[in-house]
Amino acid sequence: MTTLAITGGRVLRPDLTVTTADVLIDGDAGEVLEVGPDLGGAADETLDADGSLVTPGFVNGHCHVAMTLLRGYADDKPLDAWLQEDIWPAEAELTAETVRAGTELGVLEMIKSGVTAFADMYFFVPTIAETVADAGLRARLGHGVISVGKDDEAAREDAREGLAVAEEIDGLADGRISSAFMPHSLTTVDGEYLSEFVPQARDLDVPIHYHANETAEEVAPIVDEHGERPLEYAAERGMLESEDFIAHGVHVDDREIELLAEAGTGVIHCPASNMKLASGMAPVQRLREAGVTVGLGTDGAASNNDLSMLDEARDAAMLGKLAADDASAVPAEAVVEMMTRGSADAIGLESGRLEAGAPADLAVIDLETPHLTPRHDLVSHLAYAAAAADVRHTVCDGRVLMRDHEVLTLDEAAVRDRALESAESLVARASE
Repeated sequence: MTTLAITGGRVLRPDLTVTTADVLIDGDAGEVLEVGPDLGGAADETLDADGSLVTPGFVNGHCHVAMTLLRGYADDKPLDAWLQEDIWPAEAELTAETVRAGTELGVLEMIKSGVTAFADMYFFVPTIAETVADAGLRARLGHGVISVGKDDEAAREDAREGLAVAEEIDGLADGRISSAFMPHSLTTVDGEYLSEFVPQARDLDVPIHYHANETAEEVAPIVDEHGERPLEYAAERGMLESEDFIAHGVHVDDREIELLAEAGTGVIHCPASNMKLASGMAPVQRLREAGVTVGLGTDGAASNNDLSMLDEARDAAMLGKLAADDASAVPAEAVVEMMTRGSADAIGLESGRLEAGAPADLAVIDLETPHLTPRHDLVSHLAYAAAAADVRHTVCDGRVLMRDHEVLTLDEAAVRDRALESAESLVARASE
């Protein structure tokens, strides 16, 4: 057994208390052995956490990681126009190597900001899986299935690809990569295909993930055509089970919240994207009070425009208070839980907590900065004051991915160069 100790810091415990302690890790098993005092003496390797806070690794519950290449490409538009006029035409020009370059850039950004796991819906997913495996992160990945704009055979082939990818990649990278069947949304995949292919995904024993109730314009067509709310429609098609999770959930009514709570289906809240696209304010306080598992996600970098979960936590707290018209709503403790254990639970991973037996996924935050001084409440600082640049070390599955701000599993300069070249080429193709 090879051991790693994170020494000299303060540790955020599962009950959100902070104690002075070391963290001892079994690097071979990728598991936390012990959290307590004076654990560094016998370790094979140490990470210095003096003046720092050791937290569970952040979990980005909904992302389109390769969209880093479209960061800043199309801004200040509502969702439908943004997708149809800018994003989908650009994505029609994607290649596997373009997606690899965007994924490398995205996972580099996440490692540097303390993210150790994420859920991603996109295209060329085996390429994404290879990149994630090499970078050392944990992820739940799936092919985004879309039927609109396609004839019947093309729509079925896309759904079959979603199933094949889910079966192919599940369990890769010694289990760090898991999969899901990912219909894009309830309005971009026709009901006949959902009814046909969701049961096949159940046969593969993978969860279902999709965008739902993101905008009012997504809700109205389902109500008009089927006479029921979107999540009632989803439940009838077997898409609301305990292992499933939806993205956004902005425009949910009381009955839909009740359905989510009864089913145990998770909701990934994406406040920055929802604000930027003027999609609305998700009722996060009501969801949590009803017992719904709520996690946090950044969405893609084209609608955020970064992949920082610390930024997302601040946005979630602020927007949650506005949505509830209550300054006590969605407090600091809630958003810290949402970006760690909440997201992990929602997307079906065991990470998101620091305790013996848990996966050794963690981030170390440098507290010796002006904006984190004084230290009245470190949970408050995580929610309201900490920034991605404060992350000093990142560890996933017991492996050090970043030490003292230097990423060890990727060549940062080379990744940025490839991303610049790929982004320019992609935009040029889309403009032809």
